[in-house]
Amino acid sequence: MFLAEASIQLVPDGTLLLHLLVIGIMVFVLNRTLLKPINRILAEREKLISGQLSEASAFKAETEEKLRKYNETLHDARTEGYRLVEKERAAALKQKDEKIRVYRDEVSKDVAKQVEATRKQEETVRAELEAQAISISDLITSRILRRPAR
Repeated sequence: MFLAEASIQLVPDGTLLLHLLVIGIMVFVLNRTLLKPINRILAEREKLISGQLSEASAFKAETEEKLRKYNETLHDARTEGYRLVEKERAAALKQKDEKIRVYRDEVSKDVAKQVEATRKQEETVRAELEAQAISISDLITSRILRRPAR
């Protein structure tokens, strides 16, 4: 008999309804006192986080746009700088070439003057040498022939 008293009842009795009622009351009380405030706090946090995420996304997009504009402006400034440097370099080369041309012209004129002066000196020296050669030849002739020169 001992076994029959300790067996499990398969037919529900009135305590089952009492247990269901207590569980229902506990769910209601927990829902009102604990779960709704926690869910409200979680919803507020989720709303705050999603707002901050959208704000961060907007800030990131704005930052990326500003960075793109900065890089574009920097590229344009560098291009303009290189163009100005190239323009100045070309002007400096042109000025240098002009100075070299003027210097070459001056040197060519000086060389031409020196060549002309040397040619004139050569002619003068040649004329003097020819005059001396004639006078020496007259002197030699007069000494060889022993008569006075012309």
